[in-house]
Amino acid sequence: MRVTLFIEPHRGATYDDQLRIARHAEDAGFEGFFRADHYQSMGADPGLPGPTDAWLTLAGLARETTRLRLGTLVNSVTFRLPGPLAIMVAQVDAMSGGRIEVGMGAGWFEREHTSYGIDFPPVGERFDRLAEQLAIMTGLWATPDGATFSHDGKHYRLQDAPALPKPLQRPGPPVIIGGKGPKRTPELAARFADEYNVPFKSVELTAAAFQRVRDACDRYERPVERPLIFSAGVVAAIGRTDAEAHRRAAPLHVPSALPPEDPVIGSPDALVQRLGELAATGASRVHLRVIDMSDLDHVSLIADTVLPQLGAL
Repeated sequence: MRVTLFIEPHRGATYDDQLRIARHAEDAGFEGFFRADHYQSMGADPGLPGPTDAWLTLAGLARETTRLRLGTLVNSVTFRLPGPLAIMVAQVDAMSGGRIEVGMGAGWFEREHTSYGIDFPPVGERFDRLAEQLAIMTGLWATPDGATFSHDGKHYRLQDAPALPKPLQRPGPPVIIGGKGPKRTPELAARFADEYNVPFKSVELTAAAFQRVRDACDRYERPVERPLIFSAGVVAAIGRTDAEAHRRAAPLHVPSALPPEDPVIGSPDALVQRLGELAATGASRVHLRVIDMSDLDHVSLIADTVLPQLGAL
């Protein structure tokens, strides 16, 4: 079981806060460090000191870490144009020495769009845009050196793009499709993704979402030589005692616009059990979300008591 640490900086974190926990995760033995792509907190608390941009942050972390896989879970399709995004990702991949992964999703939090003047089209159009963005980004990265790339779609048109710069990872950084939608999400994962991620749901709901994607892979005749990684997001509040675990879980009880989640609150063994249940559904990677980004002891506890038990999963 591969394990990354996942944070939500829109809850309130400076770049230095993120660098501190990323370096700690690297030293503790986590495979990767991923962050959300949001511009506003989902609760009543504004998330002081304010938002940080995902790709600016990852560019900094790319130069200040050495081993961690770095990425987003997941970019909102509404935030960036696909051509410039492909350039950003390729550049940060080179800056990291080839450690970048890019998660893509349709976006869902309308309030952050209205707050910052970002268009928020209906969900069907957002998925149409997502399909085009995925085709454009992967197409730009895969274009041979010296050739150009064009795309004539409903929402985006590129004409004779030089398809530069190229990412260090070829044909491109791993693409993660995140979400639990029953129709468009499985289709896009089967066509474009290297990894499909279900965010923070129960084992039962995660298994059902995995099966929908497996069925889509069959329908689209995804090549067997390009196996799809299945991953799950897990919210963790782990403690040496029940009181410590529940203290870490306290922020989960604050009203929020987030959809219902299924956190693991309890002992390290409870988290190991959940990860084993997810492994039985086909998950080979887990993105663990910690709530308090200043709580480095929590990260150390997971690294010391959970990670060593996952070799057999």
